[in-house]
Amino acid sequence: MARTKKAVTTKQSSAAGKPETRRRSNAERSAYFSRREAAKVLRLVLEGDARRRAVGSIKSLIYSPSVKNKKATFALVCQTLKHLCIIKEVLNEAGIVNNKWKKREELVYIITYDVLFGKAILSTGDAEKFIWQRKDALVSALALLLKRKQVKNVQELIVLYQTPDVSKPRYVRVNTLKFDVESAQRELEERYSVQRDDMVPDLLILPAGSDLHNHRLVMNGSIFLQGKASSMVAAALDPEPGWEVLDACSAPGNKTVHLAALMRGKGKIIACELNKERVKRLNDTVQLSDIEVLHGDFLSLSSSDPSYSKVRAILLDPSCSGSGTASVRLDHLLPSHATGQSSNGVDEERLNKLAAFQRKALEHALSFPAVERIVYSTCSIHQTENEDVVKSVLPLAASYGFHLEAPFPQWSRRGFPVFEGCENLLRTDPVEDKEGFFIALFVRKVTFSKELSRVTPDSIEEKRKRRGGNMNKEEMTLVPRVFTKFCKFWFYAQINKRKRSFTRCTCCETLQ
Repeated sequence: MARTKKAVTTKQSSAAGKPETRRRSNAERSAYFSRREAAKVLRLVLEGDARRRAVGSIKSLIYSPSVKNKKATFALVCQTLKHLCIIKEVLNEAGIVNNKWKKREELVYIITYDVLFGKAILSTGDAEKFIWQRKDALVSALALLLKRKQVKNVQELIVLYQTPDVSKPRYVRVNTLKFDVESAQRELEERYSVQRDDMVPDLLILPAGSDLHNHRLVMNGSIFLQGKASSMVAAALDPEPGWEVLDACSAPGNKTVHLAALMRGKGKIIACELNKERVKRLNDTVQLSDIEVLHGDFLSLSSSDPSYSKVRAILLDPSCSGSGTASVRLDHLLPSHATGQSSNGVDEERLNKLAAFQRKALEHALSFPAVERIVYSTCSIHQTENEDVVKSVLPLAASYGFHLEAPFPQWSRRGFPVFEGCENLLRTDPVEDKEGFFIALFVRKVTFSKELSRVTPDSIEEKRKRRGGNMNKEEMTLVPRVFTKFCKFWFYAQINKRKRSFTRCTCCETLQ
C-alpha cells in the first residue's frame, strides 16, 4: 500500500516538474487559430493604413476565402482595432514587449485585447503564455492609464477613442451567371425580409445587420455582398453580350463579375490589376472562364496593340481617397483616423496626386480606338477626384468623338455645377445613401459604316431579344423581318455594297 502511494506521489511530482503537454480542447484550438488568422488580417490592415494604400477593406480581407473562422476573426480584428490606442499605451507602460515579440506585434495586440478586455480562453501557444504570465503588469499599466486620463473605468476610457458605427441596409447582388434573382429572393426570405431594388435589377435589399457571410449562396458565389452604389457602376457601363470589355483597375473583382453577368457570360473581359496581393484576391473572386486576369499596369497597355483592338467598353475605377465609403469600410477603426489623418480629412497634397493619376488613366482609356463606352467611377466625395478630373479631359474626349451621357436618368443626385454638362454626372451621398460614389459615363458616337460592319443577322436577333422583341427603324431598314436563306444572301450583299461606297479615314474615324 505504501509502495503504491509512493509510486503515485512520484508520478504526480514527476508530472508537476514537466511542462504541460495536454491536448488543446476544441475551444482552445478554435481560439488559437482565430487569433493567428486575425493577426494576419490585422497586419495587412495596419500596413495598408501606414502606406495609405490598402490591399482591401477590413471587411473584404476578413471575408476572403483564405480566412476560415470568419465570425471570430471579424470580432477579434474589429475589437482589437477599437482598443488599439489603449493596448499600445498599456504595452508601452508595462514595457514587456522585447525585440522578439515586436516582429509579431499584431498577434501581441490580439492576445492583449483578449486578456484585458475579452473573454480569453487560454491555449498552449507561446504568445499566449508570454502575455498571460505578464497579466499583472498589464493590469497595473491599465490602472495607471485610467488615472492619467481621469476616467473611472475601462468603459469611460473606451468612449474616448470610439467613433459611432453607421447603420445601412444589407445589399445583396445576385450573380445571374449562377442563380436567378427569384430563386435567391425566395431562399433568403426563409430567414430575412427581402426587397428588390428599384434601379439595379439583380440587387436585393435586406435589413441592416443581416449576417450572410457564411450563407450557402455567398459561399458558392451565387450572391455577392455588394453595396448599391458599387453595383450601379457596372450597370452604368451596360456592355452588350459578345463585347470585349476591359476592367482597368479590377480588384477585388465584384464589379468584374457583375460585368460578366450583364454580358450573360458571352464575350471577353480583361481584368487588369497592378498590385500583386490584390491580384490574388481578384483570382479568388472571378473564377470564370471568360475573364482574363492580367497582372500589370493599365497605363502600360498600348492602345495600339492589336490585342486590345476589339475592346468596346472600359470600366475605370482607379485608386481614390475612399472618402465616400470610409464608414462602410470601418476606416474609423484605423490608426490614421485616430490621429486625424483619415480619408475623411482633406489632405490636399494626396488628393492632387490621386487626381493626377486618375486623369492620366482616364486619358489613356479614351485613346483605345474601338471603345464606345467608358465609365469613370470613384468612391470619393471630393470634387478634385471627380468633377475636376472629368472637366480636365473633356476637350480630349471630344476630339475622340466622346460625350457625356447621364447614367440612371431617374437618379436625382447629380454632379456639382462646375461646368456645362455636369448634370450628366452621378453622385451618391454618404449620409443619405450611406455611400459616397461618383460615376461619369463617356459614350462615343459610332459612324454608320463602322456600325454596319458589325451588324449580322445574329447580332440583330440578340438585340431584338434584349429589347423585349422590339427593333428601331434604323435596324429595320438594314434587315427584313424574317431571315430566310434568300434574305441572308441579300443582307450580306447589301453590306458589301455599302462597304465599297465608303472609305475610312484612319486618323479621325469619319467618313469621306
